[in-house]
Amino acid sequence: MGYRVVVVGATGSVGRELLNILDERQFPVDEIVALASRRSLGSEVSFGEKTLKTKDLDTFDFTGWDIALFAIGSDATKIFAPLAAKAGCIVIDNSSLYRYDPDVPLIVPEVNPEAIVGYSKKNIIANPNCSTAQMVVALKPLHDRARIKRVVVSTYQSVSGAGSEGINELWDQTKSIYNPTDDKPATIFTKQIAFNVIPHIDVFMEDGTTKEEWKMVAETKKIIDTSIKVTATCVRVPVFVGHSEAVNIEFEEFLDEDEARDILREAPGIMVIDKREDGGYVTPVECVGDFATFISRIRQDSTIENGLNLWCVSDNLRKGAALNAVQIAETLGKRVLKKG
Repeated sequence: MGYRVVVVGATGSVGRELLNILDERQFPVDEIVALASRRSLGSEVSFGEKTLKTKDLDTFDFTGWDIALFAIGSDATKIFAPLAAKAGCIVIDNSSLYRYDPDVPLIVPEVNPEAIVGYSKKNIIANPNCSTAQMVVALKPLHDRARIKRVVVSTYQSVSGAGSEGINELWDQTKSIYNPTDDKPATIFTKQIAFNVIPHIDVFMEDGTTKEEWKMVAETKKIIDTSIKVTATCVRVPVFVGHSEAVNIEFEEFLDEDEARDILREAPGIMVIDKREDGGYVTPVECVGDFATFISRIRQDSTIENGLNLWCVSDNLRKGAALNAVQIAETLGKRVLKKG
C-alpha cells in the first residue's frame, strides 16, 4: 500500500526534479497529481514512463491526499499550504516560509530525522535552504564526535538556485559576450553573471549580511545545535547546477584530519573524494544528477587550536531541494505514517 501524492509547482525546475526523484527512488505512490498555476494549466510533465497533465492549484481539493510536496514561492505557499494541511494532507515545503517557525520542523533526514514528529502541530514540514542542506550533512557527524564551536563558510552557488530564469540569464549573457551586437543586461542578478562572480544572494539586511547568509546561520542552529556560531559569505558563480562551499570548522576538541575523513566516509549521504593530487577532488560539474554530498580537501587548520577545512559540493536541485524533500517523505513514511 502506497501514498496519494501531490506535487505543487510541477512545471518548475524543482517540481520536475521532485517527479524524477520520486520515480528514481521508487517512492511508494498509489496515485500522483501534478499541480500548477493557471498560466501553466494543461502543461505536461513526466513521472517515470507516465505523462501527467497539470491540474489547477487554485481549485484543487487536498482532502484524501496523504503528502503534498510544495515547490512554489512563499507568497503562493502562504495561501495553499494551510489549505492542504487543514484538509489532512501533510505538506513538505521547499520555500522559506515555514523554516523559522518554531512549530514547524526543519528537516535534513541524515541529520535530525527524529524532529519529524513535530509535523503534527501544523501538518507542515520545512525543507532547508539549498546551501544549508549540504553543509549540515557534513557538519553533523563531525559535531557528534568533537562538538563544533564555530563555522566560517564561503559559498559558490550556481545560477539554478535562482530558478530557470537564472539559468537562462547565464546562458544568454555567455552567448552575448561572443556577439557584441546582442547585449544581454542583468535582470535576474544584480550584475553580469557570465564570466563573473557576485557576492550577493537575496536581499541585504541591516547588519550588512544578505538574507542568504542569515539563512545559513539560523537554519544550521535550528537543525543541529543552537550553540554553533556560523558566519557565511554567499557568492553567486557562473555555474549552471551544483553549489560548492569552502568550510572552516573550529571544534571544542581536537579532531585529526584522518579521523575526520574516516567519520565522513561512514556518514549517511556523503561521498568522500579526497586525493592530494591533480583532480583528486569533486567539482560542481561532476556532482550534477547525483544524490550524494561530496567532500574533498579535508585538512587541518593550523591557525586555530582545533580546526579543519573542507570542500563541500552537491547538486542544489537535488540535495538542496527535491531530493531532501523526497527523503523527508520517506522518513515520514517510516517513522510516522508507516505505509508503503
